[in-house]
Amino acid sequence: MKITSVKPILVGRSLLVRVYTDEGIVGTGEAGLWAYHRWVYEALRELSDYYVGKDPTRMEHHFQVLSRETHFMGSVLSAALSAMDIAMWDILAKSLNKPVYALLGGKVRDKVKVFANVVGETVEERAESARRQVERGFLSLRTTPMLPDFEKQTPTKVIKDAVAIVAAIREAVGDEVDLGLEIHRNLGPDQAILLAHELAPFRILYYEDPLVPESIAALEYIARHVHLPIATGERFYSLHQFKELIDSRTVSMVRPDLSLAGGFTQVKKIATVAEASLVNVFPHLMGSPVNIAAYVQFAAATPNYALMESLDADTHPLNAIVNQPPILENGYLLVPDRPGIGLDLLDEEVGRFPFQDRTITGWFATDGSVAH
Repeated sequence: MKITSVKPILVGRSLLVRVYTDEGIVGTGEAGLWAYHRWVYEALRELSDYYVGKDPTRMEHHFQVLSRETHFMGSVLSAALSAMDIAMWDILAKSLNKPVYALLGGKVRDKVKVFANVVGETVEERAESARRQVERGFLSLRTTPMLPDFEKQTPTKVIKDAVAIVAAIREAVGDEVDLGLEIHRNLGPDQAILLAHELAPFRILYYEDPLVPESIAALEYIARHVHLPIATGERFYSLHQFKELIDSRTVSMVRPDLSLAGGFTQVKKIATVAEASLVNVFPHLMGSPVNIAAYVQFAAATPNYALMESLDADTHPLNAIVNQPPILENGYLLVPDRPGIGLDLLDEEVGRFPFQDRTITGWFATDGSVAH
């Protein structure tokens, strides 16, 4: 079997890729560098010169060639390779009439636990949002404990408001629902430590991205002072970065993005390295139902998988472009037994959803400096 063409597709807020073969099997993948889809689109177009004529079942070989040929790597190239890897696994599994999870070691769970986001512009709205999500059947919630325009507030008020938000959510849903906090890299080391101390009584499942990811040394500093489970890694794009993070013994959960950190081939390795250190995998997920379906396959075969985002899979606007949208029931995504990643693209429907580009505007503090 040989690849005959590679077709990147910008649709909605997503970048997909279709990989065609001479046996008529078509694979679908997705790239996850969501802020720079146009750059990755061009990378996929250039990489097609390499992939056309190659065997799509040699995923590891292709990754090694393209990541080591010039010894230049980065998030754009990694996102493109990830999309291709997912599509090639889709092709291999379809050729064998098996789900991808069957080729990754087999299913270790029948359904995949997901969380729902808690949103709102006031403390009261957050509490109501949390109640609604629990009524929908979710057992795990996540929120960013900052109010609008927090960048323009003093650190003292930001921490005060964060505690009020978390307290209100806990009061609204009780102690039997998991609650994680996405800090979105909005705090400095000392603020992250102060806030974590204030939040300790609220039984927080994870403290996500308290710092920007560039300094593991800074993360080690706060880990010595914080008694909440730390989760991070969504911006990392290589096995080596995750190995260094895991070896630092600062995290309880790592957040590889299947569509950024190398697809099934590389992220399965990351999960294995994490498993050996008793670290859970909490994948970062954005994108279309294609990505959701691929992540379900990965989670189904990964023993130390912990949790991932639901992306409102049952109401996702791009469900119209796939033949079998993911099924969300009571806070879990069901694991399908269909071949490949479990769904296929309806090419004739893609044109209904023009690409929505992202405009960079920035976030600024009161003094005009960049806040995030």
